[in-house]
Amino acid sequence: MSVLALAPPPTFTRPARRTPLQAFVRRSAKELRHSNLHASASSQATNSSETPAIDVSAHEVPCSKSLSVTAPRAPSSARAQTSLGPIVLVAKPLARVLLLHTGGTLGMDSHASYEEDVDGHHVLVSGTGGKYHAQKSQSLKPGNMLNNLLGIVPELRQLANLDLKVVFNRDSCNIGPKEWVTLAKALDASRRNYDAFLVVHGTDTMAYTASAMSLMLAGFRKPIVFTGSQLPLAMPRSDARQNLIDSLTCATSSFNPPHVHLQEVALCFGGKLLRGNRARKVHSNVYEAFASPSYPNLARMGVDVEWNTGAMLQPEGVYRPRLRLDPAVLRVPIVPGVDPRVAYGDLVGRGVRGVVLESFGVGNMPSSAWLPWLRAQRKAGLLVSMVSQCAGGALQPELYASGSAALALGVEAGPQMTAETAAVKMMLCLQYPDLPLGVPLAGEM
Repeated sequence: MSVLALAPPPTFTRPARRTPLQAFVRRSAKELRHSNLHASASSQATNSSETPAIDVSAHEVPCSKSLSVTAPRAPSSARAQTSLGPIVLVAKPLARVLLLHTGGTLGMDSHASYEEDVDGHHVLVSGTGGKYHAQKSQSLKPGNMLNNLLGIVPELRQLANLDLKVVFNRDSCNIGPKEWVTLAKALDASRRNYDAFLVVHGTDTMAYTASAMSLMLAGFRKPIVFTGSQLPLAMPRSDARQNLIDSLTCATSSFNPPHVHLQEVALCFGGKLLRGNRARKVHSNVYEAFASPSYPNLARMGVDVEWNTGAMLQPEGVYRPRLRLDPAVLRVPIVPGVDPRVAYGDLVGRGVRGVVLESFGVGNMPSSAWLPWLRAQRKAGLLVSMVSQCAGGALQPELYASGSAALALGVEAGPQMTAETAAVKMMLCLQYPDLPLGVPLAGEM
């Protein structure tokens, strides 16, 4: 995988007319020279001609360099009594951000993926799921891709110095534990070199991947913001443009007032910033496709960014990446009338090592069929984690007889997690037995 860094364009140009900042500096230098010419008239005049520091903070220029402006030299008699130095205009620094492309609708080939219906609407070509550029195509070369991205969304240049890496390019339904490990390794290897990270991902499994990164890279302490789109970037009504701008704004928030320090994996979509391991895809075709039913939004984008700093993660402990997952995990929803001994049978005998049991309400289930099956599977070594089929609310299986019996069998039921996060955490805990399922790693419960 190759990385190409595109240097930001030169920030300082010579305009045809003086800018307010240039006029300010020229006027200040002229006044300074005038004061110094009369500095030797009297000691009182000399003392009163001391030049205060010039505050140009209101004229910050977004770039990564500084501009030095030297005041005109005063006569030697004045220089002997007054020490003059250069007036330095300190430029506003830009964050260095790595954009990791993994595929999804945002970078899809819009011409090959969409067609017009009889009413003139652009619709996905039936039976294709969209067309993705081949991994070796010119469109996926980091330089070409970054140039194309900045050409369509030039505002990104004002927010950060961007590098781009193509990790892979595929429909997110084909992104799973193997790809999560690849992405986590790429983020871990680049952690010291960048201020923040932006991950472009398809929407279908974005919540899974965001959860995986939050748990595998717990304690990362730098922003990792996931985003994508419902329509390709090149289409006229695409939401990709705004999602990219919003995501980069949030990822670089510590570089701009009010200097909010985001230190977690987040998901930015449809004007909302959500904790990555609390987000769920809740709609298939509207722009606000994600929600966080069990946890408040971290921020909401409008005319301003409305930050909810009280909900933001404050990491504790040292950073320790965990880059192994066991995919032998199954989500098992409890369905009325279904006997798990018939529907699922001996899962352990078929190689399943962990199950996310999706119970009713606060942790209830039919006892006659499910408890005997759980007893047999637990005895065979199956690890079971309970979540609720409800989108929000507490998990309290001890309130019911069947829930209490499940806990007595060794079923784990910590605070409520999303089913997506619980499945990923199970994969992680199977590889790292020292990690308890019921102990939070990254604000997931």
